[in-house]
Amino acid sequence: MADRPSQDELFAAVDELLAGEPELPPSAERARLREAAGVTQARLAQVLRTSTQTVKNWENGRSEPRPPRREAYLRLLEGWAAKHPAEPATEPVLETFAGPTPQHPAPAEGPADDMAPAPERSPRPHRPAPAASGPSGAPRPASTSRRPARPKAAASASDARFPNGPLAVLDGDGTAYCLGGVLLDCPAATIAQLVEWTLGESGLGQARLHRHGKDSDPLIVLTASAAARFGLPEQLEDRRGLRLAEDHPVIKQLTKAKWKLTQRGFGPWPRIYRPAQGGQRQCVQLAVLPWDALDTRAWGDAATLHPADLARVLGVFASRVLTPRGSMAVTGLELMTALRPPTRPVKDEATGAWVSGPNPGALTHPMDPAPPEAPLEHPVAQGWERGFLDEEAYQWVRDPHLLSDEECLLPWAVGIDINTAFLAAAARLTVGLSGPVHVTTPVFDKKIPGTWLVDLSGIELDARLPSPFTPSGLRPEGPGWYTTATLAYAEELGCAVRPLEAYLRQETGAYLDPWHDRLKDAYLTTTADMSIPVDKDTDPAAFLDAMALHKTYAAADDTRLDTLHAALAELPPGRADLSDENLAAAVRRHRQGAMVLSAIKSTVKGGIGKLRERPQGRHYRDGERWPALERPTWRPDIRAAVIAKARVNMHRKMAKLAALTGRYPLAVLSDCVVYASPGPSPLDFLPLGGEGTPVYGTFRLGANPGFCKLEGVQEMAWAVDLMEQGYNPARHIKGGDAVADEGE
Repeated sequence: MADRPSQDELFAAVDELLAGEPELPPSAERARLREAAGVTQARLAQVLRTSTQTVKNWENGRSEPRPPRREAYLRLLEGWAAKHPAEPATEPVLETFAGPTPQHPAPAEGPADDMAPAPERSPRPHRPAPAASGPSGAPRPASTSRRPARPKAAASASDARFPNGPLAVLDGDGTAYCLGGVLLDCPAATIAQLVEWTLGESGLGQARLHRHGKDSDPLIVLTASAAARFGLPEQLEDRRGLRLAEDHPVIKQLTKAKWKLTQRGFGPWPRIYRPAQGGQRQCVQLAVLPWDALDTRAWGDAATLHPADLARVLGVFASRVLTPRGSMAVTGLELMTALRPPTRPVKDEATGAWVSGPNPGALTHPMDPAPPEAPLEHPVAQGWERGFLDEEAYQWVRDPHLLSDEECLLPWAVGIDINTAFLAAAARLTVGLSGPVHVTTPVFDKKIPGTWLVDLSGIELDARLPSPFTPSGLRPEGPGWYTTATLAYAEELGCAVRPLEAYLRQETGAYLDPWHDRLKDAYLTTTADMSIPVDKDTDPAAFLDAMALHKTYAAADDTRLDTLHAALAELPPGRADLSDENLAAAVRRHRQGAMVLSAIKSTVKGGIGKLRERPQGRHYRDGERWPALERPTWRPDIRAAVIAKARVNMHRKMAKLAALTGRYPLAVLSDCVVYASPGPSPLDFLPLGGEGTPVYGTFRLGANPGFCKLEGVQEMAWAVDLMEQGYNPARHIKGGDAVADEGE
């Protein structure tokens, strides 16, 4: 039995326990003291002979210093505290980018406020972003600013593993600009070092969107000066392959450091990785701006923005949709997989081990289409001579001889455009999840997705409307292959549908629903950011006014505010009384919001088109397989179902409008339809109910997917002249040369 201790011994032991080790300040206070002293995390790491990431972990509460560094760190903090005492606690005021804060809540999967500061401190928060300038070179106010410490409780709004957001735009001086105004120091001198820094110290990445999915790899966007810093050429010499040569010094550096590239090599969107170890991915995505990584058709002139502004545009898109993975088509397809991963862990009953199994409701393995669903190059289409599915978007012009005198005498041709028509068509769309099964003389069932051979040539419809069964709008000439959506609409019109044969899929599901929901949320949130009302019951006139104001701001030059003042004064809700500073901020907000909105729309169109990716390369020969065929998401039948439903939706609205008002379309191009009108506004020809509300089933003005907005206005004589020459007024109604949205 141990000796009984004396009272003095016990008191001494208790006093020692009470004294303990000196307590360090809270993690947020450590960061405040260092910033107040004007010391970077890298400099502090150098003094204490540790890594920058270790210091970062001390300041965000992930880890605590151990002796002997603990005592040295405490001594330093106590010295700083004496020089820089804390100010009285007040409610923090979060500074944001120039321009008003968004008024519409962000989707649940993304941060509650994309303008809010990141949950952890920047390694260099004391350095403000330099003043940005537009393409004209004129200076404009900086887009980022120093931020006060964020309350600890707010850190739960984002994944703590990625405190600095999903991506960074890296400039030539080593400054990495992140979402929320965070600035990071990047000391890397080579691409290999950049990858190491990104994975080890940057705090970049994006949490998975589905519990069985995987986190998004961090994205580093290289400006022209950053690309030059790493030894990349101004342009790719291989303009066909769009990749660096295998003997380029950068490729050799990566190989020496045991980093690998995907099959597409080092091009505008290179992905650099090492094989995963212990389930931990080691992969970084780059985007090289001077190599046209950001397609102007999707991003506008985003590549010309100051890095801080570009980080905001790309970061907002990433937080609401997905971190960009390449073209918007690639990103759109990756989003489908991220929201419905093909596999999930399942328990092997025999061994008790967890193994990979198919995820219900997802596309789990590659499968060949039915012959009539395949493009001509596909192996199953070789030798097939019984016709192919032709479910494409409308390209139709009414026969000029069918124009009435009353229509020709109307002064205006007004084009209206369906918002994200393919996205609206994807909502609640049942598609096949299993392979096609051939059936002869089947009974048509609108609940079964498939491809049916039916003769619809005997159906007589009003020639002033396009046929709902063909993309040309012309009457079918004999038996043809149709999707379930097209034939269901034929039945809705009272037609008898008697299939001769079909390729049907028995396992079904609404595969695109989560994809639709996330993109719809992103679309509406971004629209609301620009003060465009998104409520379904918004007054149509107020919506048109808000759209006109947005277009004026988005097209304005913030260095010519006198011109903008004049343009705003002519709009119904005049804004000519705004100060120049507020006007410039509004221009930036609307211009950048328009870039994000355009990218979202391109994600929809590109993602649908990618479901039927065609072979590429000059050496390809028909009948050969190509890489896209080996992924579960190569599904031309799903693409056809979406486009067919969008076309049917358009026809249903045109037919309802004709029945109510006697007005018929002049022309249709994909999701744009042109009508003769007594006035220059859609309100001059769209019907309204007794209380001034839109009539259900016709075109409805508003911001929601499936609703419509003004596309353009021209004189009626202009439209008639184009029609008589065989041209489509819907292609030019906006003032340019539009392209049909074919989902390619």
